[in-house]
Amino acid sequence: MELKIKLLKWSAGLPVTMINEITAKKIGVHTKDRVAIKTLKKSPKEISTIINTTKGLVRKNEIAVSSELKKRLCLRVGQKVDVKLDQAPKSIVFINKKLNKKKLSSEEIDEIIKDIVDNSLSEPEIALFISAMYNHGMNMKETISLIKAILKTGNKISFKNEFVVDKHCIGGVSGNRTTPIVVSICAAAGLLVPKNSSKAITSAAGTADVIETVAKIEFSIKELKKIVKKTNACIVWGGALGMVPADSKIIKVEKMLKIDPEAQLIASIISKKLAGGSKYILIDIPYGKNAKVDKAKALRLKKKFEQLGKYFNKKLKCVLTDGSQPIGNGIGPALELVDVLKVLDPAQEGPKDLEKRSLFLAGQLLKMTNRQETNKESSLDDLSKNNKSKKIKGIQLAKEILYSGKAFKKFKQIIKAQQGKLNSIHSAKFKKHILSKKSGEISEINNKKISSLARIAGCPIDKFSGLYLYFHVGDKVKKREKILTIYSESRARLKHAVDFYEKEKPIKIR
Repeated sequence: MELKIKLLKWSAGLPVTMINEITAKKIGVHTKDRVAIKTLKKSPKEISTIINTTKGLVRKNEIAVSSELKKRLCLRVGQKVDVKLDQAPKSIVFINKKLNKKKLSSEEIDEIIKDIVDNSLSEPEIALFISAMYNHGMNMKETISLIKAILKTGNKISFKNEFVVDKHCIGGVSGNRTTPIVVSICAAAGLLVPKNSSKAITSAAGTADVIETVAKIEFSIKELKKIVKKTNACIVWGGALGMVPADSKIIKVEKMLKIDPEAQLIASIISKKLAGGSKYILIDIPYGKNAKVDKAKALRLKKKFEQLGKYFNKKLKCVLTDGSQPIGNGIGPALELVDVLKVLDPAQEGPKDLEKRSLFLAGQLLKMTNRQETNKESSLDDLSKNNKSKKIKGIQLAKEILYSGKAFKKFKQIIKAQQGKLNSIHSAKFKKHILSKKSGEISEINNKKISSLARIAGCPIDKFSGLYLYFHVGDKVKKREKILTIYSESRARLKHAVDFYEKEKPIKIR
């Protein structure tokens, strides 16, 4: 049936349409059915989309479209299109196949990812695919096919420089904001670090949220290249670059489901690194009690990541780090940025655990690119040997760059190139000090509960909300001593956060 386009100021986040109930009966469709919309041109465009029905908002000869659909098909108001009942995409069959514990071919995975990007699959259908991956897993062949399929659907960046490096952490540790420090050290050493980072999914902040506190994070690929040419680095939000759109759509549904299938986690990370033109890739896998993974899973991930590095001909290394408690003092976008600035600025004293881990990771990248040679594999523990080891030269160079102020100077250049200013940090409107109820030793700080507490306080949307930790595991505290401060932009949120703290007790003292 031919219908005229009606445009509503309506953004649904995906292409959806609306038609009159009477028209729907003539076509033979119901709400949530699929229809195929085809333009009437010499070179027609066609898309499958979900339909909604209404009594009076849309006339019998019209079809109302969301702004996403208008953009996809280049539609104009009053334009005629052909609308007909459409069958479910073939990829539904393949998703059901995975739900029945069967392996998928590369062509089948291609079809699923293509339909996700084209919005031919609804969020519940994407959720089925995620659940199938989570419950039944994917072998290495399927994972490689998933990476390739995700790569096919988005933009890619390439650089002529031989030393294009990237560092990624799988997450799960509150306050672990090493990336801005590592990027600044490596860029000051002459490496190219075009870092596209994530926003928080379930944590209090992602690197992109932290940088957004003081600078712009959304750029086109052309703008990104200009920034990198000027400063050797950038720290931007990957979602704005259109590099792996399928991954973004899958992550959105994962967030609602609160599950993260291993195959998708691996494919998400590797596809982003490949799309970003990285040649040297360092992956940080924190493990431990209340972390995202335990040691056994961390070792399994390490093996898979390194296999994929060889397959895609990239110099990739994984390091396992302690994820049993938060890193640094601040948790939340602005408070984590304050920690970063204190570590970068030689005139200030920042959290030693954040400094130590950042130097370790930066040292690994400097070693990988032969910026400093070493004959011995280093570990995070080497940093605790009073800085006397002559065998960890990558870390020694990282220290030299950090302590000289070169990394801080580089960070300020990056922020300026991203149209930012470092003087825009301030405290949240409301705060509450949590005092120790007894003297003793901190025996546990639960990462998951601390992250939930920060989100209740308003993170990551309220950039200046969050937590400030005064102690770490093993530290001695006295009765009525401050152990935590909760910051919030809302009295109600602050109260909810305090109630959550009292109920869940994320910090244990013995």
